[in-house]
Amino acid sequence: TRYTTVTNSAAVHTKTTMKTAIIATLVGSAAAFAPAPVARVESSLSYAKELDSMAGASNEVGGKVWDPCGLSDYVPADWARRAELSNGRSAMLATVGWFFPKIFGTFDSTDVTTTDPIDAILQADPQWWAQFIVICGVFESWKYNQEMSGKSFLGGAAPAVDYLKLWPEDAAKQEELKLKELKIARLAMI
Repeated sequence: TRYTTVTNSAAVHTKTTMKTAIIATLVGSAAAFAPAPVARVESSLSYAKELDSMAGASNEVGGKVWDPCGLSDYVPADWARRAELSNGRSAMLATVGWFFPKIFGTFDSTDVTTTDPIDAILQADPQWWAQFIVICGVFESWKYNQEMSGKSFLGGAAPAVDYLKLWPEDAAKQEELKLKELKIARLAMI
């Protein structure tokens, strides 16, 4: 009987050990499917603090500065704003140029005979394009020299160009004017 008791005890011990091993294996494999903790990665390039002090937060963009592509993580916010305003001002002029011939007609010209802007681009003489590129270079050079002398195209300093004296003295009105220009520039770019 002693032999039978030892055999039964060994069999129970073996069954218990096997069950424990199976449970440990199942628990270990189940842990493989648990989500691993992910550390939050922060970029040292973030310029988000600069965005807080910039004009551009309004109802149309949810009360935040508009940066849908997150470009402020890769380029300085001041540079991006300058590029946005420069391109927006060009777009505003292009919008005027789009409608002007349809309303007032074309200049007396033999090479451009249409009021369709796309067709007019193709009809324009290459000499005109060369003159256009040169005049753009002259304007950009003048603009750069004005900025180097402390004048501004974005506000915050004496404006480089204000022939009509529209730049207000009041800081709140200056911010309002900046926001208006930014909204119109964004609309023209669309």
